[in-house]
Amino acid sequence: MPHTGSCLCGSVQIKIASSHESQIACHCTDCQITSGSVHSTNILAKQSDVEIKGDSVKNYDSKAASGNTVTRVFCGNCGSALCKSDRRFAIEFCCCISTGTSTTKLFSARIAAHKSKAFGDSMAVQTGTLPDFRKIPFEAELFTKDRWTGLSAIDNAAQKEIM
Repeated sequence: MPHTGSCLCGSVQIKIASSHESQIACHCTDCQITSGSVHSTNILAKQSDVEIKGDSVKNYDSKAASGNTVTRVFCGNCGSALCKSDRRFAIEFCCCISTGTSTTKLFSARIAAHKSKAFGDSMAVQTGTLPDFRKIPFEAELFTKDRWTGLSAIDNAAQKEIM
């Protein structure tokens, strides 16, 4: 079953064509800052399964602690976070938007700042815009070394100090 959702204002829609039965919490300091919370919630989805529609899609490049450039994709109207990828994705995506194409596959993205070969052709999609994930359990917590004091581990989720 595909997962669908939208940003807070509804001007950007996101669809994940594949089914996911778990999600990941990331406690890295970049995710804390950009989410405005103690962690971000994500799935790893195949690039070919992710579709974003809307003409208010924006992106922002920043350097992660690893030194890699991360492109964060979000709604330019309400600020809702959608996904994270490397810089190459953002350039190709923005070219599609500027030529009038309002739908594009995220075909060249890579996972966040880490560009890990372990993720293959997957990318990080933030689950806050996907209502189905309110009832889907967590598989793992990443960067637990950066977890806020007093915040307990999520039951039954693998605990990893880094990625």
